[in-house]
Amino acid sequence: MNKKLAAAVSGGAVLMLALSGCGEPADNKSSDWAKKVCDKWQPEYKKIEAANADLKRVATESSKPDEVKQTDAAAFQTMSEAFGAISLALRDAGDPGGKDANAAADAAAKGFDDTAKGYAELKTKMDQLDAADQTKFAAGLQELSTGLEKVSADEKAAREKLKTGGLDKPMAEQKGCQAVAPSPAQS
Repeated sequence: MNKKLAAAVSGGAVLMLALSGCGEPADNKSSDWAKKVCDKWQPEYKKIEAANADLKRVATESSKPDEVKQTDAAAFQTMSEAFGAISLALRDAGDPGGKDANAAADAAAKGFDDTAKGYAELKTKMDQLDAADQTKFAAGLQELSTGLEKVSADEKAAREKLKTGGLDKPMAEQKGCQAVAPSPAQS
């Protein structure tokens, strides 16, 4: 049952922002803005990647329910904090240059806030699961996978907002945003 949860995290929530830039290079203002954002995002994505690896590990090993509960709750907490920091980095970076870009950055920040809140809710729900009753625990994990799909959709929508404002191009030029998404977990 936890394998489905890990697959949803790995397949649904693209953990690294693999922005592909094309076309003209970004202007200096948007490049400076993107550097501020991407420099702060890189360590957060490393935390998310590590949390995702923990989720996959307990899903693919013969882990006891207590270990699954503890590991998943910690991973959801880490992801909540990291996506909150990602949102804050967008807000703290200032003006990316242009009305559409400002609106896109604000919308993306809100989307990442929603993602952070979603992971916090998943952590709370995981904490409430009874690991001693394997039937109830498995049913609870099934419910969590539905919540995880929503969190993944929020994160994807936030990334899409960056594209609509043209911010994906200057971000793609920054080392901190040039990362490859991990391959999905086997379900």
